[in-house]
Amino acid sequence: MACILHIETSTKVCSVAVSEDGKVIYEKADMEGPSHAVSCGVFVDEALSFAESHAIPLDAVAVSMGPGSYTGLRIGVSTAKGVCYGRRVPLLSVSTLQLLCVPVLLFHEEIPDEALFVPMIDARRMEVYAAVYDRALREVRGIQPDIVNADTYKEYLDRGPVCFFGDGAMKCKEVITHPNAIFLPNINPLAKYMHPIAERSLMRGETEDVAYFEPFYLKEFVATKSRDLLHSS
Repeated sequence: MACILHIETSTKVCSVAVSEDGKVIYEKADMEGPSHAVSCGVFVDEALSFAESHAIPLDAVAVSMGPGSYTGLRIGVSTAKGVCYGRRVPLLSVSTLQLLCVPVLLFHEEIPDEALFVPMIDARRMEVYAAVYDRALREVRGIQPDIVNADTYKEYLDRGPVCFFGDGAMKCKEVITHPNAIFLPNINPLAKYMHPIAERSLMRGETEDVAYFEPFYLKEFVATKSRDLLHSS
């Protein structure tokens, strides 16, 4: 196992954590944001000081790769790269949508085993970025922008229970009224939940190029939709 610094800034929540040997040993979060420009650097400094005070060497830095807020991700990724350069440790990226699934798996035992997970990041109006995962976090459908209506996820809902969560989910509750739809409130992507995914990536050698890594900004939603409209006209 390893000691990993985790940084999550994809939504209005800013959080930082340190994990060692599969356990979270330090974590701090600001749920009142967005105040990433102020909070992120301070939280990271405090996390690194905690590790150093306990003589725990840092092995890697994990950062949420989005989709998410342009400003938040830029701050988080820039901070992560700075630590990687300064400490000469590898950079790991964690999908924000996969990360959202972790607290559901950990704390919602009432969810049926066959349920599919649809984490949602709010874009605007009835637009979200979403993916579809099974309980093992295998992709059933990849990440894509969705304009949500009653039929957007019907093919999955017709098969069985589907859990919707994330900051884009609750606005869809009145639109998605299928009896197999389950909505879970207050599920946030937090740094303290990153370690299972980050440790797996580190063990597999799935690291990022610190110089060239770029996260998945929500502004790409507009570009994607514009291209689709042009191609369909």
